[in-house]
Amino acid sequence: MAKTDPVNLRPQRLNEYIGQKNIVKSLNLFIKAVKKRGFASEHLLFYGPAGTGKTTLANIIANELSGQIRITSGATVTKGGDLAAILTNLKDGDILFIDEIHRLPKPVEEMLYPVMEDYSLDIIIGKGPSARTVRLPVPKITIVGATTKLALLSSPLRDRFGLLLRIDYYDNEELKEIVIRSARILNIPITEKAAVQIANRSRHTPRIANRILKRARDAFEVEKYKIIDESLLDKLFSLLEIDELGLTDIDLQYLNLLGHKFQNSSVGVETIASSLAEDKETVEQFIEPYLLQIGFIKKTSRGRVLTPKALSHLKIGVSQKETHQDKLV
Repeated sequence: MAKTDPVNLRPQRLNEYIGQKNIVKSLNLFIKAVKKRGFASEHLLFYGPAGTGKTTLANIIANELSGQIRITSGATVTKGGDLAAILTNLKDGDILFIDEIHRLPKPVEEMLYPVMEDYSLDIIIGKGPSARTVRLPVPKITIVGATTKLALLSSPLRDRFGLLLRIDYYDNEELKEIVIRSARILNIPITEKAAVQIANRSRHTPRIANRILKRARDAFEVEKYKIIDESLLDKLFSLLEIDELGLTDIDLQYLNLLGHKFQNSSVGVETIASSLAEDKETVEQFIEPYLLQIGFIKKTSRGRVLTPKALSHLKIGVSQKETHQDKLV
């Protein structure tokens, strides 16, 4: 039987959580109020980029409130019976965490409304004219939703959450602290400069920082290094094809496509996707968000173009075409 890594890098308590200071303050107030009141009267919704700690915060809330957490996804709860089965296995004070909650089917979402408002579940028995609705009590649970696409949540569902918290990207100093903490938990030595290098290449995302650290641990153990330092990381980043800004091979292919092949003319996303042999959704949802975040591309009515910052990073000069156009202007 294959062994799994037993080490859990997620912080278990709010005072262990690094970053998102305003959210930590809000949750600290929420948790204290629940403990004083004796029950939770509000449900919570986290929204923000993937890998920034939404699931971790849900687990922390469960730990702080001494309740059990049940984790599910909006895509897996496909019918009302699935929701009913989950709710019958919960008890007062538990947490129901629904990841990617925007993917809940409409009928399931509507069944969730009375659960959130009245701790009741409406079940339809029978079909046709003889069908009737039975209302069953459910435990006084706290529902924590998470989504990367807040706009896809319907207004009725969104408005039933009493606390909406936006989780943002992390800065490099926070990521450095996360890397050092994770290295301590994994019991591997690391220099501060190496932690900074990992942080700089983590695309402002803790999940990616921990992923890189685990690959560094692989090299540390296999190559029998005494410490994770810059020399180890130089080899690792070359192997993983990650540059100093966290750009991967596919990112650089995208940038070089616009900068060299199309000479930084406006290019439509369909053309880019075809040239990269990727689908349009991969380009828009996986490649472009980080490039937009770091200011390397901009979207225009005619397509995508590189910014001067990206051209400088690729060491591409301003094209004669652009210079000519500037003179005309």
